Amino acid sequence: MDALGRGEHSAWAPVAPLSGDQLKKLAALGSESPVHPGEILFSAGDASYDFFVVLEGSADIVDRLGEADERLVASYGPAEFLGEIGMLTGERSRFAGVMRTPGRLLRVPVGRIHLLVAQDAGLSEYILRTFLERRSNLMRRGAGLTLIGSRYDERCRVLLQSFSLSRTALHWMDLEEQPEAEALLRELRIPVTDLPIVLVPGRPLLRNPQPADIAAEFGELPTAVGEDDQDVSDLLVVGGGPGGLAAAMYGASEGLQTTLIDAAAFGGQAGTSSRIENYLGFPAGLSGAELATRGTIQAAKFGVRLRRNARAAAFASQDGIHTVTCEDGRAFRARDVVIATGVDYRRLAVPGIENWEGNGVHYSATVAEARYALGRPVAVIGGANSAGQAAMFLARTSDPVHLLIRGHGLDHSMSRYLIDAVTSHPKIQVRVRTEAVAITADSSVTGLEVVDRTTGRRSALEVAAVFVFVGATPCTDWLDNHLATDSERFLLTGHDLDGLATGHRAPFPFETSVPGVFCVGDVRSGSVKRVATAVGEGSAAVRLVFERRRVDGKDMS
Repeated sequence: MDALGRGEHSAWAPVAPLSGDQLKKLAALGSESPVHPGEILFSAGDASYDFFVVLEGSADIVDRLGEADERLVASYGPAEFLGEIGMLTGERSRFAGVMRTPGRLLRVPVGRIHLLVAQDAGLSEYILRTFLERRSNLMRRGAGLTLIGSRYDERCRVLLQSFSLSRTALHWMDLEEQPEAEALLRELRIPVTDLPIVLVPGRPLLRNPQPADIAAEFGELPTAVGEDDQDVSDLLVVGGGPGGLAAAMYGASEGLQTTLIDAAAFGGQAGTSSRIENYLGFPAGLSGAELATRGTIQAAKFGVRLRRNARAAAFASQDGIHTVTCEDGRAFRARDVVIATGVDYRRLAVPGIENWEGNGVHYSATVAEARYALGRPVAVIGGANSAGQAAMFLARTSDPVHLLIRGHGLDHSMSRYLIDAVTSHPKIQVRVRTEAVAITADSSVTGLEVVDRTTGRRSALEVAAVFVFVGATPCTDWLDNHLATDSERFLLTGHDLDGLATGHRAPFPFETSVPGVFCVGDVRSGSVKRVATAVGEGSAAVRLVFERRRVDGKDMS
């Protein structure tokens, strides 16, 4: 067996075994049973599986169980538990759990683990932290899914970007660089016309899949066209970033039947942030993935109907009912709507750069992207907080990190705490008044040509990857001018609508030009681009939903 995890498995285990008190709490929720060597506890592809605690003996987590390239991911001993974050977010298991020695296990039904996470703060924190660390390690090692495709194939690059945004652990076999990829295709008898393909443990391989096809394979059953049309929710939240998650969670907790839809994975752009240092209550900071996961679990706890891979394509409003139709034909109807669709990062205006997006040129910086440039120089382009956070994160594994900004300094758009951290970091080289004008590459990205905007002098930087954070454009095209926007197409709300004819009363704060449709987060004109601000706006918008219905005489029942 190829030991992917042996010798490193302590990184997969909890920081320490479960304490006696923690074991007692879990024992009250489950049942003990003897197990035999080789007994399979769960298989790759299982949509639901139990939470196992090893009481005696040892158990293994195995990738590709029974196949020629079977690999050991981790081993667990007494007072350690199996599983990772997908258990709580409804994803299929990527691996198999197998008992290695005779022993005893505590088996707890996963539904009871959901209740425990919602009710026991201490044990919940312990389990969540462990699960999140395991997912991060999966992403660093590229364990789980296997993608086979060419770096020059746009369809492959789309999948790579989707996997990054959804924080999915992935092993990418580049057809241009890895001879074993072509050998595997021959073995599987897959023609090149079917590429890219995705190998999902325990499931049939996927030929040229769409991101929604991948999501379905992880246990999120696709909603049939027409299924959601039958219901009219009290509240529909469009966009699952911090503002949308907050609105959905607060709406459901206040008794509103709430639906949350998102085009990809919950967490939005913030979900790809390597570290958020200035979020109240987390003095050591937290990753965007952690914030997104915690928010999603919390929303589910209050009964929010969660719909991923539901990309909004059209909006309509009639007789007080608002309808959002998605690209796949599904329609969601509600009495009130909160739009939290956020922004898309702008592409870098460098000739030919689109050929390397997802393959050396990235618009997020997580462990998924960073692992392709370990120990090598990289460039981060941008001067706001997202660029600073990316530079700090990448400096852990890349050297040096060139931070390129067009302006005279970082003071204009970066938080002071981050400026101090960036400028004092020995691996980060800040280059002001510098602009990228060309990219160099052979089979991969090798460098950037940059120009000093003061002197006009051109120079070359040797880099293995480029991370771009150069501003953003609002995700409002799907609204087709049904709501009032500013000159850059950000949505106008509240007093910004003064002077426009918007109905029989002045709009509430965060309310758009259509009564009952609110807007929060980065997509709102004049918003403060901070996670905490988006969360606050999301919760405030829900309070205003109740106020609108009171003023407009709408029945909350």
